[in-house]
Amino acid sequence: MARIVGGVAGGRRIDVPRGTTTRPTAERTREGLFSALESMLGSLADQPFLDLYAGSGAVGLEAASRGAAPVRLVENAATALRVIRDNIATLALPHVELSGEPVERLLSGDPDNSYAVVFLDPPYAVSAVRPVALLVERGWLAPGAVVVVERATRDGAWEWPDGLVADRMRRYGDSTLWYGRRP
Repeated sequence: MARIVGGVAGGRRIDVPRGTTTRPTAERTREGLFSALESMLGSLADQPFLDLYAGSGAVGLEAASRGAAPVRLVENAATALRVIRDNIATLALPHVELSGEPVERLLSGDPDNSYAVVFLDPPYAVSAVRPVALLVERGWLAPGAVVVVERATRDGAWEWPDGLVADRMRRYGDSTLWYGRRP
């Protein structure tokens, strides 16, 4: 069990997939993430939000709870998809959509929106380099968009591709959040 930290669904519990294949973003890390995003953007209200490798859906649902819209969660693991569907139904937040396909396949297609915020938390064994490059190359990002990549702290520094500029990084124990901006 995890919980939504803030917004209209703040304090409500959500399920997380069982086992070790999904690594939900910790509540403390999500608190820091959304504090930084609100500092950078002023507000998440009506900001299009894309949560890639959504796992339990906690990050995207947190964004929806704080007013982001529309929110699109992308996950293709069957167990995680079931949990996300249940979490979406439980919270009944508006403007939340779930896509059950591989992230790189989705990003290789035509964008459905120009997103103000994109959060990527791929399994640590999966590289985030190609998905981040596709966000830029295929036009998924709005001008001034914020892209946040969660990686294992032990992986060292994150390098942003052309089209994104490093903004900040924050370490939360074994995880580090890397923030980049589209100029």
